[in-house]
Amino acid sequence: MNQQTQAHPELDEVEVLLEDLVDIEESDLVVFNDDVNTFEHVTKILIKVCNHTTEQAEQCTFIIHYKGKCAVKKGSIEKLKPMCQAILDAGIQAAIL
Repeated sequence: MNQQTQAHPELDEVEVLLEDLVDIEESDLVVFNDDVNTFEHVTKILIKVCNHTTEQAEQCTFIIHYKGKCAVKKGSIEKLKPMCQAILDAGIQAAIL
């Protein structure tokens, strides 16, 4: 440890609190159910866009179908925006919440 950290141990606490704040500010990328897209199409897009495994994508697709929506990815708005746009471009309803 450097002398400044030893002289000000509260700085470490502030860093931890700031990291916690950043985690709180994460958003959800939510995909919504519709009567147009097939399970296969939604699953394929989630694998491609969100880097899901086949199992993750299939589980999300079932949740979307039966619950009406599913948060498929969590992250910063900057990270989620291009993913959301790619899902929208594939004809699937999505939003960042």
